[in-house]
Amino acid sequence: MWAIYALLAAIFAAATSILLKIGIQDINSNLATAIRTIVVLTISWAIVFATGKHNEIANIGHKSLIFLVLSGIATGLSWLCFNRALQIGEVSKVVPVDKFSIVIAMLLAFIVLKETLTIKTVIGGLLITAGTLVLIF
Repeated sequence: MWAIYALLAAIFAAATSILLKIGIQDINSNLATAIRTIVVLTISWAIVFATGKHNEIANIGHKSLIFLVLSGIATGLSWLCFNRALQIGEVSKVVPVDKFSIVIAMLLAFIVLKETLTIKTVIGGLLITAGTLVLIF
């Protein structure tokens, strides 16, 4: 089931980049981020309330809350940088370079989360890195 959600995420991410590139042409990239964030916030809270999960807010532990806040900060900074890069760069170059985050996430997963390092993940990470370098240079 995770693969279906991951594939849907990829499809929506691709659509996001194209729609954003069209919509960001005549406005400040930070303003565009703020508008997009309001939409994401509204949809997210609507789903939380529609599914009745808002009752679980009181059960969130301090550690989880701290890491969710830190993740939110990282997300916001990522969006701000991505939006600016997309505004001044080409989608076909910006998006793949942005996806170098895959390699960084893989490295952090091995170091921080102690996930298993396999030959497949090493080869995949090296190929993504090579592709990223080709697009940058």
